[in-house]
Amino acid sequence: MIDTAVRFFQEGGFFMFPIAVVLIIGLIVAIERYVYLSAQKLTNRRDFNRLHQMIAKRDLKGALNYTQESGSAMSTMIGFGLQRLARRQGREEIEYAMEEGLLDVMPRLEKRTQYLATLANIATLLGLLGTIIGLIAAFTAVAAADPAQKASLLSQSISVAMNTTAFGLMSAIPMLLIHSLLQTKTNEIVDSFEMAGIKVLNLLSDGSGHKPGAQPQPQNVGAPAQVATPAGSPA
Repeated sequence: MIDTAVRFFQEGGFFMFPIAVVLIIGLIVAIERYVYLSAQKLTNRRDFNRLHQMIAKRDLKGALNYTQESGSAMSTMIGFGLQRLARRQGREEIEYAMEEGLLDVMPRLEKRTQYLATLANIATLLGLLGTIIGLIAAFTAVAAADPAQKASLLSQSISVAMNTTAFGLMSAIPMLLIHSLLQTKTNEIVDSFEMAGIKVLNLLSDGSGHKPGAQPQPQNVGAPAQVATPAGSPA
């Protein structure tokens, strides 16, 4: 098996080496992104659970300090909202602040993932280029060869030239699949941020019975009291 792979690589010509370099770079990027996104998913879940408990207990100052110390993407996003809450701003401003925090952390999540699609295209194009140059060299050599050996020489040269295309596709297809996997993983993390933001906003509203930062409206004396509708329940 190993001998076959080595012979396949040697018979492919010069362009097998740049394709191999592209494949190695793609694997390094894929491993780094997968490890980073997996770690972020666990860290974000831990920080959200911690912050959710602190906000539910109305320990808003402690939650804000935690977001500044943690430095995770989830803490950064929620921290943007808590800073607006500390300035007694309303729900809409807090929501805008957390959206700003999400936009601030998204580049870190999507960083280098798009390189895999580009590297896959480069590997495919290098394979095709190696095949075309190999065919040009093969036809040039056949033109000056003995007529009795032309068919054999041409068949052998074409077989060697096709190795680069095969290796380019063998490198590109896994990188495209890994790119799709990482993109899906990134989208799941972004969706979890949006869900966490909604839960935090609802929790802040439930804790006070009105919009954060808004002053309660005075009731008229003698007016019938209205029954409060639980948060999340239909009106």
